Amino acid sequence: MKLLEQLIDIPSPSGSEYLMRDFITQYVRKHSDSWKVQPKILSGDFLQDNLILVFGEPRTAIFAHMDTIGFTVRYHDQLVPIGGPDVENGYELVGRDSKGLIQCTLRVDDEGQLFYDFPRAIETGTTLTWKPALKVGEGFLEGPYMDNRLGIYNALKVAEHLTDGVIVFSSFEEHGGGSVPILIKYLAENYSIKQCLISDITWVTEGVQHESGVAISMRDRNIPRRKFLDRVLELAAESGIAHQLEVEGGGSSDGREIHHSPYPIDWLFIGAPEDNVHSPHERVAIKDLTAMIAMYIYLMEKL
Repeated sequence: MKLLEQLIDIPSPSGSEYLMRDFITQYVRKHSDSWKVQPKILSGDFLQDNLILVFGEPRTAIFAHMDTIGFTVRYHDQLVPIGGPDVENGYELVGRDSKGLIQCTLRVDDEGQLFYDFPRAIETGTTLTWKPALKVGEGFLEGPYMDNRLGIYNALKVAEHLTDGVIVFSSFEEHGGGSVPILIKYLAENYSIKQCLISDITWVTEGVQHESGVAISMRDRNIPRRKFLDRVLELAAESGIAHQLEVEGGGSSDGREIHHSPYPIDWLFIGAPEDNVHSPHERVAIKDLTAMIAMYIYLMEKL
């Protein structure tokens, strides 16, 4: 779990994805000598803060978003949410401005307005995120940023076994999107990618439970193409890997922007379920994460 601990310790809310991108790049360069295939690393201004790893002759791409929820300091002691964070009095937040490191607490007034408590004024525009902490025990992982540090962790573990494929580390998923269109354009025009798997973390619901395997989403706000869905479900059944089916009418991830792109590219969301969503105490079963990694390895080989 050393890699996951390192991922949790990196503050990377929307706008700071380059921190996560740089960590992943260094990790790949350090460890890829032992992988089946050493990937081509694509980054730079033409991709902004995003990162692409290309393995062999790719057919399928994995998307994992690097950003997370958090807060932006407004004026005085006011906060504006990034994405949809859970809010509760006393949550610990961390950040940095030109005056130094910040460790403060979240305060919610009776009208639901958000503030921070800190001995000094924090500079306007500063980003605050949950204080990093990871608990491992009794078959579960608990801490902040499971969504989507586990999606990144999954992609990097799959990378160890990947011979042909693309792994995309995207940005801005929690902040309304914006990076996927250029990424899809690049993959479609340079590698003829026509199918994508979304490596993200979903929610525990009445139909999706802990320790029942990785969740394959048959639909969320958007509905993937049935032919591709059926093919993945067929392979999932053949694999023997524990999985469960998810059907929701709302929510989305990077699949939303792929769905609305002008390119004929299929997509499907596959991820382990969590509870205590978007809080400092997100909780995922290790059994489900293990099934997620195994399923991705199998699908990337077979698709």
